[in-house]
Amino acid sequence: MPNDHAHHHHLDPDAGDRRVAWAIGVNLLLTLAQILGGLISGSLALIADAIHNFSDAVSLIVAFAARRIARRPADGVMTFGYGRAEVVAALINYTTLIVIALYLVYEGIARLIDPPGVDGWVVVIVAGVALVVDVVTALLTYRLSKESLNIRAAFLHNVADALGSVAVIVAGTLILLYDWWLVDPIVTLGISAYILWHVAGDIGPVIRILMLGSPDRVTRDAVRDAIAAEPGVEGVHHLHLWQIDEGRSSVEAHLVVRDLQDFPALSARIKARLADDFGVRHATLEPETRASGCTDGQG
Repeated sequence: MPNDHAHHHHLDPDAGDRRVAWAIGVNLLLTLAQILGGLISGSLALIADAIHNFSDAVSLIVAFAARRIARRPADGVMTFGYGRAEVVAALINYTTLIVIALYLVYEGIARLIDPPGVDGWVVVIVAGVALVVDVVTALLTYRLSKESLNIRAAFLHNVADALGSVAVIVAGTLILLYDWWLVDPIVTLGISAYILWHVAGDIGPVIRILMLGSPDRVTRDAVRDAIAAEPGVEGVHHLHLWQIDEGRSSVEAHLVVRDLQDFPALSARIKARLADDFGVRHATLEPETRASGCTDGQG
């Protein structure tokens, strides 16, 4: 995705795409194995983990497509470029996870009321395979997760999957040792709760970007104060600060200045300060004087 910040040692985009493609492949194979194992053993927890794994595979497919779209240059339609494709993909993935988790809650409660028999050995074996695949997928996406909000979400989901697989293994072991059938729907509810908790923590930044919110660590008041502190600036209004995508932020403002002739040099100083202090490299500054322009001070 386009990025204003100076990052080093980025993974080559094509190499990153290959890693995501491998992760998609192993997750799809794992999903099929888990569903078959769940049907054979009668384990809802195993099927729940399979559905979560499938959602991760789908999220990786969406992320893969979004990565490629995000690299397209700006054009006459998308003048800021296509970087937000990954943010939109992340919102789709999180929304899907919420629906899946709520469905699993429903199924888990139904099985608490009427628990079926479960073949513990199949649960343990298939969940063990799932754990290995989850770890492999996490390793494939770990480096990319540091560069992209969308891939980071997929990586964290795989970590959650690994924890879910551990929980399923524990459930299967308890069934084998103590014949405790209720542990299967209990684990299912636990996985669902973890998914919902995870989404609740991750979806906020995605919504913030799509709603044109300011960057997490930058406030409008701080930007306003920094601009107002520059010699020659007598007032700042109609200031708007928002994120273009995960890596780029933008600000626009009307400045009441003492001397319009000095504005080019003043504007250059302000833009340099915004870039150095806040990482904002897209700034549109409109000069005014107290005798002209909209000096109502609103916004």
